[in-house]
Amino acid sequence: MIDISHKHSTLRYAKAEGVLITKPEVIKKIKENSVPKGDVLSVVRAAGIQAAKRTSEWVVFSHSIPLDWIEISFEIQENQIKITAEARTIWKVALDMEVMTAVSAALLNMTDMLKSLDKNIEFGMIRIVERKGGVSDYQDQFSKKLKAALLFASDAVVNEKKEDRTTTIVRQFLEERGIEILSTETIPEDKLTIEQKLVKLTEHEDLHFIFAMGSTGLRDRDILPEVTRKVIQTEIPGLAEGMREHGRQRTPYAMFSREVCGIRNQTVIINLPGSSRGAEESLNALFPGLEHILLSAGIVSMK
Repeated sequence: MIDISHKHSTLRYAKAEGVLITKPEVIKKIKENSVPKGDVLSVVRAAGIQAAKRTSEWVVFSHSIPLDWIEISFEIQENQIKITAEARTIWKVALDMEVMTAVSAALLNMTDMLKSLDKNIEFGMIRIVERKGGVSDYQDQFSKKLKAALLFASDAVVNEKKEDRTTTIVRQFLEERGIEILSTETIPEDKLTIEQKLVKLTEHEDLHFIFAMGSTGLRDRDILPEVTRKVIQTEIPGLAEGMREHGRQRTPYAMFSREVCGIRNQTVIINLPGSSRGAEESLNALFPGLEHILLSAGIVSMK
């Protein structure tokens, strides 16, 4: 299976359909509820719902999904019945397999109930007709390439007592999402130095993000949040809250982080933990969707 533990949940919806073709006289019996095996539509509806909930038992690489809603509906025509399955959940992965499994099970059960009446039943054309949620819904296209600077505040790295793996991971993460890195720099945990660097970077007219890493814990020298709050003009508390909540679901230690995020001079400043794992988890909490903040703040326009 694919590891989805790094993902965060979003509202997702999917809709699939399939068609069963049979004789008009069989369709008539379904409408009259006179099929020997019983109420076809009620049985088929229950079969589709049950199958959707058990998709991971049939599809090898499918994840178990907590379905919040699943429905099966029918469109009866002269010689065919279209079966539609819809589902909704707040989860990490798409519902494509669940709704297609529901349609498949419904068609199989309908065929089983009708086969004594029609030896030439056909069914198929099972397909996804609509999906919402996930990465594709939160990717904006901008009129210009987004650019970022990386700043790591760490006495240990400056004094070569510790290797900086965090900057490398953050850089790779952002570049994979099409964000150009204009500069990377490591500086000591000094209030004046950090403040001057942040102010200078935000004077760059074409810089959209500053990811300031490290110095966000509980030590006396963990000063990045205080300096960031002093520098920014508008705080965005939801970003930090989202990162902490995402991290808390993976380790209770995330509650100790004190990241601050905000805007100064058309540049979004984001604090990240100094640990490479914490920084990566925080970025997973922010993406996709973070780029939309530039539209909300009127910093960039759509393509």
